[in-house]
Amino acid sequence: QVQLVESGGGLVQPGGSTRLSCVASKSIFRPNVMGWYRQAPGKERELVARIFLGGITNYADSVKGRFAISRDNAKNTVFLQMNGLKPEDTAVYYCNAKDGGIEYWGKGTLVTVSS
Repeated sequence: QVQLVESGGGLVQPGGSTRLSCVASKSIFRPNVMGWYRQAPGKERELVARIFLGGITNYADSVKGRFAISRDNAKNTVFLQMNGLKPEDTAVYYCNAKDGGIEYWGKGTLVTVSS
């Protein structure tokens, strides 16, 4: 079975922080890119951040300077450190991994930013 399992998230106050984790099954060997997408209520899924095997990262403009993505290649794990959270960050966050033409998705974890 090939899967991505997210953890973390939950209810966070505006300005607060949380860290998301995603562990990919070992059958996904060193995916070229791992990342996080999110889907807010009533909106389309969008890229939040991604990180390539060599460490190059990309961020959505809306999260740049607030979020930080990292990965542990030996553990097939990707993290998303989320700081300075805003209510508009509220969404289901999905882990993504890609190797060649094959793409994998986690089931998502809900992050709610509210006071």
